[in-house]
Amino acid sequence: MGASISVNQETFATEVIEKSHQKPVLVDFFAQWCGPCQMLKPLLEKLAQEYDFVLAKVDIDQSPDLAQTYGVGGVPDVKVAIDGTLTDGFIGMLPEPKLREFLAQLQITSLLDTALESIYADAAIGNVEQAEARLSRLLEQHPDNRGLTLEAANFYIEADRLDKAENLLATIQEYDKEHFPHTKTLRAIVQFKQIALQPKEGTNLDHAFRQAANLVLDENYAAALEQFLTIVTSDRRFRDDGARKAMLAIFDLLGDDHPLTKDYRKQLVMALY
Repeated sequence: MGASISVNQETFATEVIEKSHQKPVLVDFFAQWCGPCQMLKPLLEKLAQEYDFVLAKVDIDQSPDLAQTYGVGGVPDVKVAIDGTLTDGFIGMLPEPKLREFLAQLQITSLLDTALESIYADAAIGNVEQAEARLSRLLEQHPDNRGLTLEAANFYIEADRLDKAENLLATIQEYDKEHFPHTKTLRAIVQFKQIALQPKEGTNLDHAFRQAANLVLDENYAAALEQFLTIVTSDRRFRDDGARKAMLAIFDLLGDDHPLTKDYRKQLVMALY
C-alpha cells in the first residue's frame, strides 16, 4: 500500500527524490484556489491506498521555488519520480479510469488486483472458505470501492453464491454511470444462473426455459434467444412473462448495437403485437 504526504522545499529531496529509489512517487503540484486540483486530489489519495506508490502533494503557493524549478505552469500538474529522476506525467484533471490507465502505463501495481488474483488462486485449488474470508476482509477494508464490489460479486457468481452476489450488486445504483453497466450484466448472469439451478421437474416449458438459461451461460446467445422467443409465442404468461424478460436481459448483456439484439428485438415486437 502506498502513502499520501505533503512536501515542501525543505522536504522535497528526502521525501520525493530519495524515496523514489524505493517506489514510484507521484508529485501533485496543486493550488488551494484551483477547482480541478480539489477534484483530482481525493482521487489520487484514494488510489494511493490501493497502488504501490507515494503521493507527494506540493502547494505551489507555499513552495513557489519548487514549482519554478520543475517548470510548473498550470495546475494541477502531476509529475513522476522514479529512481531519483522527476519526469512529466500529466497536466489537468483526469477521471479515475484514466488515472488507472496512467498507473498501468507506469507499471505501478494495484495491491487490490494482486490480492484478488491470490484469492481466485485459492478458490481454484479448493480453498474456497479461505478465499471467501480473505475477500470479506478486502470488502471491509475498501467498502466504497465499486470495482472491488463488482469483482466480489463475480467471485460469488462463479461459486454459485447468488444471494451474496445480489446483495453486493444492490449497492450500486443507476446514477453510478461508470459501474452500473457492468452491474446490469452481472445481474443478468445471476438471473440466468438462478433459472439454470432450479429443480429439473416441471412441464416441457419449464424444461425449455432452463435449457435456454443454460444456453445463455454457455454464451450461445442466438440459440437462447430463439428458445425464449418460442416460449413467448407459446405462452406469454409463462412464469409471469419470464421469457420476454429473459430476452430483455440478454439484450442488456449484448448491448443495443449487437446484431442479435437488433434482430431479436424486432422479432419480439412482432411476436407480441
